[in-house]
Amino acid sequence: MPPWGAALALLLAALALLGLLAALLRRPGRRAVGARTLPGAQGQDHEEEVDGAGTADQFSDGREPLPGGCRLICKPSALAQCLLRALRRSTALEPGPRSWLSGPHLQTLCHFVLPVGPGSDLAREYLQLADDGLVALDWVVGPCARGRRVTNAGGLPAVLLVIPNAWGRLTRNVLGLCLLALERGYYPVIFHRRGHHGCPLVSPRLQPFGDPSDLKEAITYIRFRHPAAPLFAVSEGSGSALLLSYLGECGSSSYMTGAACISPVLCCREWFEAGLPWPYERGFLLHQKIALSRYATALEDTVDTGKLFRSRSLREFEETLFCHTKSFPISWDTYWDHNDPLRDVDEAAVPVLCICSADDPVCGPPNHFLPTELFHSNPYFFLLLSRHGGHCGFLRQEPLPAWSHEVIVEYFRALTEFFRTEERMKGLSRRGVSFLGGRRRWGTLPKREVSPSSNLEEIFSWKRSYTR
Repeated sequence: MPPWGAALALLLAALALLGLLAALLRRPGRRAVGARTLPGAQGQDHEEEVDGAGTADQFSDGREPLPGGCRLICKPSALAQCLLRALRRSTALEPGPRSWLSGPHLQTLCHFVLPVGPGSDLAREYLQLADDGLVALDWVVGPCARGRRVTNAGGLPAVLLVIPNAWGRLTRNVLGLCLLALERGYYPVIFHRRGHHGCPLVSPRLQPFGDPSDLKEAITYIRFRHPAAPLFAVSEGSGSALLLSYLGECGSSSYMTGAACISPVLCCREWFEAGLPWPYERGFLLHQKIALSRYATALEDTVDTGKLFRSRSLREFEETLFCHTKSFPISWDTYWDHNDPLRDVDEAAVPVLCICSADDPVCGPPNHFLPTELFHSNPYFFLLLSRHGGHCGFLRQEPLPAWSHEVIVEYFRALTEFFRTEERMKGLSRRGVSFLGGRRRWGTLPKREVSPSSNLEEIFSWKRSYTR
């Protein structure tokens, strides 16, 4: 871990402890979406009272109850029934003994502040994009303590694309999810944006909050390497804007079988404008300033770096970096017209499971930050709402992984079985028409193949990618 990373972790912890009381209070005059109700400040018994008769119960009408006080919010469908059965059988949702990790702030801080530590073997690949920019792909190749399981009947490992948060910090939970997926037979790969997590910034251009253009090229490359493997995707926190933007823009051409979002930020513009409780706001802001400070000279020609590093809020930082540029300035409204992750949500054609917590201190109360009408009206979107978990936490007693990881793996398995069953029924329905239809193999999921081509350079400059 670099020295600045250790200093940042200590500073984040100090800010969170000093500002815990301030985070419990609402700032006067703030918009409703910015109000942060933080359970857990008055003891566990009172917290259970609040959770049992407060925010979570606002979602009780027409929602399906699950173990552990969770609820599944979705539009009724055959896939929803399949997912509901899988979650009701899941042991990951069973309530465990209360521990010191139960509070939402501790759940969040343990996830963001503590160093990731050793334990994962990553094979990094730098991918040069069409505009000569670089993104990084970290393929998780080990270790795998126990025997690997296969994820489908054909024995071909599915690829799991993991998108970290928009600040570029690789967290403990992201690596924990990758290691669990590796053990269950997936081939995990972590996508890093330009200038994030050691990826060099070779051109003075960063990736806007919800612009999936770089992700599209990375997924095209992943499909080239694994043309027959099913592709799943998981995003964390603010990184969900990138995944949802991609699914909306690509629609049925996304090449994905299923996706999941952990503590997604869905109402992004309102989230930026309302602001976070100041310990989290200052911590995330400081992390971005430290990460970009090494590229200050390269960015001088495009943005006002002095104003950028004097920013006092995440909105001011985002607006200075992407709106008040020297070459092509745009308004805040125009920026969100192109970067709102739900701008094309009606075009999404991939099942998406969003795992959220009612005590999320970063996003705020669910009745303000969750567009529940999306989950009631769109058959592709499912919301698993829990009472506890903080922001991207969902931790249990060590050394067990976050229970959200187990739920995601079970959700992907349920999707695989559901699509396989549908494929089998289609084959059986064609048996009366064609004798060969009854002999059709249906053991693997339907896949969109990428045909080999000798003109790959026209699609992507593969020869200009770098590995180490």
